[in-house]
Amino acid sequence: MINLAKSQRLVVKVGSALLARDDGQLRTDWLDALAQDIAALRSTGTEVMVVSSGAIAVGRRVLGLARGPRNRVLRLDESQAAAATGQVQLAHAWQNALACHDVSVAQILLTTDDTEDRRRHLNARNTIATLLRLGVVPVINENDTVATEEIRFGDNDRLAARVAQMMEADTCVLLSDIDGLYTADPARDDTAEHIAKVDAITPDIEAMAGETAGDDGSGGMITKIEAARVAMQAGCRMVISDGRNLHPLQRLADGERATWFLPQGEPQTSRKRWIAGSLNPVGSIVVDAGAAAALARGKSLLPAGVTDVEGRFQRGDPVVVTDVDGKEIARGLVAYGSEDARLILGRRSEEIEGILGYRGREEMIHRDDLVES
Repeated sequence: MINLAKSQRLVVKVGSALLARDDGQLRTDWLDALAQDIAALRSTGTEVMVVSSGAIAVGRRVLGLARGPRNRVLRLDESQAAAATGQVQLAHAWQNALACHDVSVAQILLTTDDTEDRRRHLNARNTIATLLRLGVVPVINENDTVATEEIRFGDNDRLAARVAQMMEADTCVLLSDIDGLYTADPARDDTAEHIAKVDAITPDIEAMAGETAGDDGSGGMITKIEAARVAMQAGCRMVISDGRNLHPLQRLADGERATWFLPQGEPQTSRKRWIAGSLNPVGSIVVDAGAAAALARGKSLLPAGVTDVEGRFQRGDPVVVTDVDGKEIARGLVAYGSEDARLILGRRSEEIEGILGYRGREEMIHRDDLVES
């Protein structure tokens, strides 16, 4: 059994069906119980991020598109309008629930492009990391007001996995209306067997997923399997758990039945591997002997140790780090574009604001975005 309290960084995805009733009313008692679970985990030192669905389900009620005589699949523009309306109430609901435990929240709306484009990835990652450092729980949702296909295919499952990947989370919990993966659809096949653990996403595992379902964004088992693939490749364990009862995280921690997807590597190792081998550098940064020695000790690269900048690149682009003899010693995602990098090379971090006119990062490349060659 996985001990949730030992997770260092946890992503919790909450489905629409858990947060909202059929009439679009929020299940405040359930949300309050989940908030208590989150507060308990945070008290053990676990950093928690929430990926929350529910905006469309809540917003359609406010706009008179609620379930009942008018229950139907919404048009894209109606889904976007419902998302815009419901997101306001959803954010307030999370704020009120966690405020009871003296926990602050922040709302972040992302599209999948924000987790895949390198510069937007870096911006989102830095923002979320800062919020976590300040003790805030980020409440993240798909930006459904501008999304298209994501609304109809339940992308919050995959978004949760991408957030876990981006933030090097070690655990991703998908709270759903089912207690995990079965060999077949248990609603249609009485012989379906529950699977407690998955070590690899094989064709057999993929074949166990049914079709996409749900008008309000729930994507069925297919998107959960796709999310598991992303999480496992990032070194993050993922679990599908039944969240319908009160205190779903506590129940999961107590051993309630679920399906765990277990990766082979650790989050940091997987991210370093991605930086080292999956990205094509677009420039290079030359460092002095002192900086090279610091990098070998696992330190970040500071502007003071940079002697030259070669090529043209933008913030978040992959670059090669070389010593003064041209030998590659590291690769990483740079925190400054080439023009700004040239202006601050060789300078102390406290001088950056005076030179550039804005306060950027103290590091040219943060150690989390850097891997030795």
